[in-house]
Amino acid sequence: MASGIGRRQFISVLSGASLAWPRAARAQQANRMRIVGLLLAGPSESDSASQARLAAFRNALRELGWTEGSNVRFEVRWSGGNVDRVRTFASELVTVAPDVILAGGTTAIATLKQMTSSIPLVFVIVNDPVAQGFVSSVAHPGGNITGFSYIDFSMLGKALQLLKQLAPGMNRVGFMFNPDTYPYYEGYLDSLRTQLHELTLDLTSLRVRSETEIKQAFEGLAGTPGTGLIAPPEPFLAAHHKLVVELAAQFRLPATYGLRDFVADGGMMSYAPDQTDIFRRSASYIARILKGEKPGDLPIQAPTKFELVINLKTAHALGLTVPPTLLAIADEVIE
Repeated sequence: MASGIGRRQFISVLSGASLAWPRAARAQQANRMRIVGLLLAGPSESDSASQARLAAFRNALRELGWTEGSNVRFEVRWSGGNVDRVRTFASELVTVAPDVILAGGTTAIATLKQMTSSIPLVFVIVNDPVAQGFVSSVAHPGGNITGFSYIDFSMLGKALQLLKQLAPGMNRVGFMFNPDTYPYYEGYLDSLRTQLHELTLDLTSLRVRSETEIKQAFEGLAGTPGTGLIAPPEPFLAAHHKLVVELAAQFRLPATYGLRDFVADGGMMSYAPDQTDIFRRSASYIARILKGEKPGDLPIQAPTKFELVINLKTAHALGLTVPPTLLAIADEVIE
């Protein structure tokens, strides 16, 4: 009796096995642990506001079927608004080769864009991504980048109008930012001066790169009566927001901020998109990319939720009375 199988049987078995192998490979690929990198601008893991935003992102991603430790693993890095740390951590994440990276802030996405054209990147809290050259268009980003923008600059003009209502005696305002972490504000200054002319406000630009320079900037502002401050949303100021708030109180300067975190720690007023909501919404793009969609096919999304937050205690400490019209439209009043 002959042993083994015939030629036809062998070919049939081989064909069946060859069809099964790709199916098995696809199943293994679908079930593998995915890696999501996060390069965030928060000051540290212990910062409560930063942790709240990260928790909102994780919860939203879990609701979409991606649970940490089950089918997804997070690689989280906190830059604290430090340019050198951004470069170091961006390089680390690219080496890990995650399935997608969530980039918080302009410096993070700019650095990652230079380092990879293959890893999908989703940015959050970035102003005017088309003008900054991160994507080719809002509707069709192209390449490996998409995301969620933060503000258009008309919002800063609106914030200044609100500040002028609260501090009507103000005739000069300082615009503080770090040109290394947010160089785009350099080009915006001319546009801002035009808006300020309509409000009869003079502008002083304050470029700061260290805590010492922040203190020196406040000392310079305080020398002229009727001066206020606008601290726009950018990573360096966010990482040093407690110092900025303390100095504004010390030198008795009415100020408006581009992040709610400042007001929660004693700042007078903020008008800005809800960052937690943006992080929550960004989970939808991360989930879609993990399922195979290309970032370049996902349109840039703008903020949908804005907040005016006023700290009454701080305003009263500066001898200011908040108009009832402002109180009526405020989303939150801290007493």
